[in-house]
Amino acid sequence: MRIPFLSLAGQHEAIKDEVLGALANVYDRQSFVLGEQVAAFEREYSQVSGVAYTVGVGNGLDALHLSLRALGLQPGDEVLVPSNTYIATWLAVSLAGGVPVPVEPDWRTSNLDAAQLAAAITSRTRGIIPVHLYGQPCDMSAILALAARHSLWVMEDNAQAQGASWHGQPTGSFGQVNATSFYPSKNLGALGDGGAITTNDAVLAHTVRQLRNYGTERRYVSETIGYNSRLDELQAAVLRVKLHHLPEWTRQRRELADRYTAYLADIPGLRLPFVVAGATPVWHLYVVHTPWRDALQQHLAAAGIESLVHYPVPPHLQPAYAGLGLPAGAFPIAEELATTCLSLPLWPGMTEAMIENVATVIKDFYHHQ
Repeated sequence: MRIPFLSLAGQHEAIKDEVLGALANVYDRQSFVLGEQVAAFEREYSQVSGVAYTVGVGNGLDALHLSLRALGLQPGDEVLVPSNTYIATWLAVSLAGGVPVPVEPDWRTSNLDAAQLAAAITSRTRGIIPVHLYGQPCDMSAILALAARHSLWVMEDNAQAQGASWHGQPTGSFGQVNATSFYPSKNLGALGDGGAITTNDAVLAHTVRQLRNYGTERRYVSETIGYNSRLDELQAAVLRVKLHHLPEWTRQRRELADRYTAYLADIPGLRLPFVVAGATPVWHLYVVHTPWRDALQQHLAAAGIESLVHYPVPPHLQPAYAGLGLPAGAFPIAEELATTCLSLPLWPGMTEAMIENVATVIKDFYHHQ
């Protein structure tokens, strides 16, 4: 049984007529930039995200970058970021003129550890970017309490967690402003690049609307130095269709994750995802950890099962950040997670037989260790 790491075929085939109809509607109306589809998607996404405002932008990195610009980040300002995130979180801080300050995660969850965040705060710290990695919500109660004590803003990176919640409140609704991505492989994915910024602050919403569109909301009147980063009207139409199906896809992801956990429980040397009380994840990824990661990945591949590593090189060891002077060993938890993590196939449309097959191959691997 060949099992790809990700297949969108089942999802897309089921909604093909809806999507093509939505695209035809845009084509027929001849309104292609910041039209009614973007406006409607922004309203609908705000509603499901529990926020007052959504601003659609070109991609997830722009969502992060423009959010930081709206927050007034200045050159040299420090922003606390996870040591084990995808590099886009760090890049946004750098692009906005700030300094990313890595903080180690909780080893159990791979998400930011509030205790270690507290130790990293200096007089130059301006904010915190919690990343809900793999679709697992961060402990937003602890992070918000810490931020309040030190007068810091919080900006969530919600790119992997659309639909997740912390104690019943949707992720992407806690920070002063928050960023997400609609890259095609995300739980809510476009047919190309796309992103959004969410907030309950009218002033911040106004600012990011200006920044995404040449610094203007009135044609030919630029009030600030802005960018060209607008969610495409065609992508918004697709996202509106997919948003309607997201609850069912999330239900399937949770059910599949539960099956993995049941099948893989009690295997010595294999660490399964840990969900803290109060967190309701959406399982963008199902990530296990093992000291024999590379060998297990090869064993799975030999059986026709594709898996991926998210992410093999922590940001502090990337050539782009060599200038920070952070050597190997500086962030041991991030480095250990990077060398032991393995993402198993998980996507809406997977069958029980597929999950059982993956688990059987993994058990066979451990039987021979």
